[in-house]
Amino acid sequence: MRFVFMGTPDFSVPTLKTLAKRHEVVLVVTQPDRPRDRGQRVKPSPVKAVAKKLQIPVVQPERVSDPEFIAKLAAYDVDAIIVVAFGQKIPEEILQMGKYGCINVHASLLPKYRGAAPIQWAILKGETTTGVTVMQMDTGWDTGDILMQREIVLSPEETGGTLHDRLAALGATALIEALAGLAKGDLTPRPQNDQLATVAPKLTKERGRIQWDRPADEIERLVRAMNPWPLAYCTHRDLRLRVWRAGVDATSHRAQPGAVLRIDPQKGIAVACGYAMVWLEEVQPQARRRMGAQDYVNGYGITIGEVLGNG
Repeated sequence: MRFVFMGTPDFSVPTLKTLAKRHEVVLVVTQPDRPRDRGQRVKPSPVKAVAKKLQIPVVQPERVSDPEFIAKLAAYDVDAIIVVAFGQKIPEEILQMGKYGCINVHASLLPKYRGAAPIQWAILKGETTTGVTVMQMDTGWDTGDILMQREIVLSPEETGGTLHDRLAALGATALIEALAGLAKGDLTPRPQNDQLATVAPKLTKERGRIQWDRPADEIERLVRAMNPWPLAYCTHRDLRLRVWRAGVDATSHRAQPGAVLRIDPQKGIAVACGYAMVWLEEVQPQARRRMGAQDYVNGYGITIGEVLGNG
């Protein structure tokens, strides 16, 4: 089968690689080169870098709704357009191209977590399972008919980064299964139940702010969900302190939320929450490297009774 592939970030890469091994990818569409990483150097998207290695032609329209781009895309004789985390709204003219239209891989079990950050919101909300959905795209945001879903169980230590990688790999295999089912006529698209829909809005750095009056388990989930970006954070002596790892301790207390209750060389720094407490296990001071909690204690002199600020 012949496809156009549309995608941009790392999440899209496993699907592009897998698709190119089993089918003909005649064109890759990705976002224009942008300033990336800490140095803000202009760099290609991860999908563009892989497409170049695979020797697949690449185009990078500023707007896929541009009539000139739409006309160019229509000239390709493909079975479908595969869309994985592309980053732009797909216009109706493109949705109708190809034998099977546009097929999307989304990192949740739709209709749960429609939107830009389904991976992190699944952790934030305490889900024990999540998965991927292969769907037939329509004009809405993640509202199209479901072709196939695959489910996985979240581990208690799951982070935004580990779940991202697992779902990216799962999405690639699910898409190949779905394409085979479409070719055989074995798949029947089924509509989503909009009454069960939830949303997963785009993350901002502000979303990582720790509020110490929240329950400990909620703060611990925040730390895991925001790892590796945008990272959960609080303040210590008016400087930002990012938190990479934390653990829950159900011990009750009457301390002010944010107060340092214990310091343990093995467990880390115990901080009072609105309910129970969390152990800060790995942190990163402002403009410094990440480090174990004990190294932070040694280097920054945090003491029992100090109060950490909300981010």
